[in-house]
This record gives sequence, structure tokens and C-alpha cells, in this order.
Amino acid sequence: ETAKLFLFNLNVIVMKTNFSVLFFLKRPKNYTKGAVYFIFLRITVDGIRAEMSTSRNCEPERWNAKAGKVIGTKEEVKTLNAYLENMKAEVYAAHSQLSVDGAEITADSIKCKFLGKEEKAHTILEAIKLHNTKMKALVDKEEYAPGTLRRFEVLERHVADYVTAKYGRADFNVKRIDHEFIDGFDFYLHTVKENDTNTANKHIKNLKKIVSICRRYKWISTDPFFGHTLKSKPVHREFLTADELQKITEKQFTTARLSQVRDFFLFSCYTGLSYADVQKLKLADIGIGVDGERWIFTYRKKTDTRAAIPLLPIAASILDKYKDHPYCLHNNRALPISSNQKMNEYLVEIAALSGVNKTLGNRIAKRTFGTTVTLLNGVPIESVSKMLGHTNVRTTQLYAKVLDTKVSEDMAPLMGKFNTQHAKAHQVTESKISADIALIRERYIVTPVMEEAS
Repeated sequence: ETAKLFLFNLNVIVMKTNFSVLFFLKRPKNYTKGAVYFIFLRITVDGIRAEMSTSRNCEPERWNAKAGKVIGTKEEVKTLNAYLENMKAEVYAAHSQLSVDGAEITADSIKCKFLGKEEKAHTILEAIKLHNTKMKALVDKEEYAPGTLRRFEVLERHVADYVTAKYGRADFNVKRIDHEFIDGFDFYLHTVKENDTNTANKHIKNLKKIVSICRRYKWISTDPFFGHTLKSKPVHREFLTADELQKITEKQFTTARLSQVRDFFLFSCYTGLSYADVQKLKLADIGIGVDGERWIFTYRKKTDTRAAIPLLPIAASILDKYKDHPYCLHNNRALPISSNQKMNEYLVEIAALSGVNKTLGNRIAKRTFGTTVTLLNGVPIESVSKMLGHTNVRTTQLYAKVLDTKVSEDMAPLMGKFNTQHAKAHQVTESKISADIALIRERYIVTPVMEEAS
């Protein structure tokens, strides 16, 4: 009865995990005619296989592939088949033991259990640290921005805190990551870390990248993020209006420090280049375009995409203003740019002195180029996307969504057309009414007295 119960429970487990064991023949690499084949055992769990040698061999013509055993009645054949059956039973026993222990059941874990080896367990913090170590080396080679690395370092701290708080552990096996883990981490970010929805989503996306690397390394076989969706809140993307841009342009500053930073900010507003792109810009990057005018030809640092941008008069005048600056001459740079931190500090002063109630920075400068300077002046969105270095025009469409003025301008011709049609229809209606009244007068000869009575 105990044996029957064990087999019943084993069958239930096998059905639940889609677990199977079979023997098959494998031809040797240096095969010669008449050579024997090796007998291999294959373990399959949820479609994922693990194979190992049985240290036995067989002639292919004596092998029953369907039954997974050797054909024959001789004593050595019976001994070999008994050996294979015993091996198969031990594999099933290893599977059963893993189930009882509540361990992760995979083809590799069953194989390791059968062989008496400990399967190496990889952890999520191990994966994040490995990723961050590699990224740091690439940051040193300027293939990643330092800010990108900082985001993954923050992710490492948040995941470590979450695993300690939720599971009371120092780390967590990547094979145990599931929807419950992900949803719990999302909730933890919103509550304990007090992240808003979009910030929490960025951490979840970064975690998803780490999990994808684990799948590529074959540390896990399934995607725990499959079916997991993120809901973002719309973000208001600020940019400068033409009036605000004019205020900053016309403002006279008493210190060269603020005047320089203002010029660099305006250069970004009229070229769409990021701080990193302006910082590395060389005079050699300025050339003659297809129209015979000066253009900027460079590669975006973030995406490494080529950018060809015509130099608008204000941007050209700023370049000419600083072409003989000692910093530019000694460092082969187009503009003498300060550190990003200092730039942001000075831009706070510039906004206050110019009467602009917005937080100035490189992002708002780039958006200003994409909206006020280009889209609002009729530049097609495809051209704007190319100049901004966007790899997908949908990114540029985010800029266009905020332009109520552009919508109004685009709708103006259609509005005028409908107004004209409405006016014509109104005139036709009035003319018809006048004609009908005249016809009534003519037919019934309405006298003044009758008209007054009516």
C-alpha cells in the first residue's frame, strides 16, 4: 500500500512538472562502420533537457528505441537492461526527493541530485553586481554614462533591502523569482522607498534587464516577467515658449560667468545637442552642408547615432564668439563648457534674473529645440527626430503632444474652410427665403394693410 501511494504521488508530481526520463543512443564523434553507440539518459522537465552518459554501449541494430532498452534474452542483455531500469528508478527517486524538499525542480537539478553534486545556485544580487562591475568598466571607456551606472547601483541597494525585509535573507535565488516577487518589489518601492509610479517602473525595468541577462546565461530557463505589465502616468514635459526664450536671450548679465552659461544653454536650445554632445563638440565637427551653409556633423554620445544639424544664426554666432577662447584653442573644443553641476547651479540664477519660472537644464533645452524652435515653425517631425538623434520617431512624438499651439495652427486652414462653407450656406439660405417671400407677394398681391395685419 505504501509503495502504491508513493507511485501515485510520484505520478501526480510528474504530471504537474512535465517530467520524463528516456534512454537513447548517441553515435561517437569518431564513428567508424560497425562501431557501437553510447547509451545516454535524457531528463526533460517542462521542455528543458539535461543529458548524461550511462557508461554503457550497444550495437544500433540491437536497440529498441521505443522501449528504451536492448533487444535480446541473453544474460548480459538482461543485466544491461536491469542496470538501465535501476538507473531510471534512481533518477525518479532524485526527482521525488527534490519535491519533498521543496527545491527548484529542473532537468539540471535532478541530474545534479542523481550524481550527488550540488547544483550551483545563482542569486539576484550576484547578477546585479556582475552587471554593475561590467558596466563600470564600460563607463570608464565612455560607452555608458555615469548616471546609468548609478541607477543600477540604486537598484542593487533597493533589491538588497527588499529581500532582507520581505524574506529575511541576505540574497535570493534567481530561479525563485516569480510574479509574487516582482509585485512585492513594486509595492515595496511605492511604500517603503516612497517612489512614484514612473520611478518605480524604471527600477522594475532595470530589474527585468538583469533577469534577461540571467536567462541568457542560462541561470534560469523561464521568464518571470512574462505577462507582467507596467502602467505609467503621463509626464508633463516642460519646454521654453518663444517669449521665455526671448527673455533669456535679451537679458544682460553683469558677470562673464552667467553670460557664458547662458550662451551654452541657448546653443543647446538652437541645436538640440545634449550637455555631453556639446562638451565633446570640436570645430572639426562644423562643416558645410548640402545647402552651402554651416552644419554640425557629429555622433550622439548616448545612442551613437549620426546627427546632421544646420546651424541657426544664434547658434552660429555663439560658436564664432568663443572660437578664439584659450580653452577651445588648447583643448580642441568648440565651446568652453563648465561642469554639468556648475552649469545647473548657474542656470537657476539665470532663470530667476530673466523672469522665467522654470527649472532650466539640458533636457528643457533639448525639448525647446524640438518644440518651440522646430516643430512650431513647421519643421517636419521626421527631420526633427533625425536632428535630435532619436532612433524612433515615436520618441519625438512625445514632444509634439504638448503643442496646443501647433494643433491650433494645423487646424486653422481646416477651420477657415469650414467657416467659408458655413457662410456660403447661410447666404444661400437667406437668398432662398427672400425669393420665397417675393413669390408669395407676387402670387397673392399682398396689400400694405394685409401685410400690416399679418
